[in-house]
Amino acid sequence: MKSRFSIVVLSTPILALAAGAAGAQDNTLVINSFGGAYEAAHKTCVIEPFEKATGAKVQIVTAYSSDAFAQLRAQKAAPQFDVINFSGGQEIVGAAEGLLAPIDAAKLKNAGDLYDFAKANLAKGEGPAYSIAAIGLVYNSERTPKVPTSWKDLFDPAVGEHLVLTDISNGYGMLGFLMLNQVEGGDLDNIQPGLDAVGKLLEGGAIIVSKSPEIQQEFAQNDAWLAPYASDYAFTLREAGLPAKFVQGAEGTPASYITTNLVANRPNQDLALQFIDMSISAEAQACFAEALRYTPTNSKAELAPEVAADVAYGEEGVKGLIRFDPAKIEANRAAWVEAWNKAIAK
Repeated sequence: MKSRFSIVVLSTPILALAAGAAGAQDNTLVINSFGGAYEAAHKTCVIEPFEKATGAKVQIVTAYSSDAFAQLRAQKAAPQFDVINFSGGQEIVGAAEGLLAPIDAAKLKNAGDLYDFAKANLAKGEGPAYSIAAIGLVYNSERTPKVPTSWKDLFDPAVGEHLVLTDISNGYGMLGFLMLNQVEGGDLDNIQPGLDAVGKLLEGGAIIVSKSPEIQQEFAQNDAWLAPYASDYAFTLREAGLPAKFVQGAEGTPASYITTNLVANRPNQDLALQFIDMSISAEAQACFAEALRYTPTNSKAELAPEVAADVAYGEEGVKGLIRFDPAKIEANRAAWVEAWNKAIAK
């Protein structure tokens, strides 16, 4: 994106133009969104209602979390984003580096309705989580011999060659693997139990895919019954005509937090806070859940039964959410991927 700033020789007419540009900037927010169906829902659930309510204009830069964070770092001296959204934990690093501004919860009228985990570090600069991608068990409701209830059901011999695992180069695949590792006695300092478990599952006939469309292909064409993956994908499979359902594993539900963050050193932070506040509203979150099957973090979000069945819903549902430390994942990612590749090549 081109810089908004240029060097000019000031004269009276140019000063007037500059004042007009500043006024326009004060009424415009630059944010990122993630493209595709997500960005369409973002417009419907937050952006368009915000523009209507405030008269402001939202400029969208389509950029996934890692790319958006790279841009934010590169623009440190003159940031271009006003609000930046992440799904990979980049807010933790961004806050520590001073790229994100602390948020006073008192300035967000909807903050009081958020579950505590969603607003734990606002004062540090880590923005609130406004949606959660919950990782659990996606299963074929017509072919699976029994409804899975536990991560240990992945080891059921009856499932065997009907099990689909996802490579840990995929973010959801990584979280599913770390949960399997934890169930098998490992932790973020020791992933060997998880690697051993994957080896056993492969011996039993499981296959590994790298991208979500491949999961759909396996369910549609190759008699797949079970896959540890995100709740929203069960909905995607059903939209494609497949009998898929989602259930949380009894041992816990890995969570990918989608956060909305206030960029430091921008001139229109009050307007940006209004946008963040709308993002965490019950109405916006119910809209996201309806459109994409993301878990709400606002305790007052009301979902229809068929939507609630696809997410971690309500006090009981969110109790089981587990957030594996994103900073630790990032620090170890390369080594873990190398270990994973060696394990699955055996």
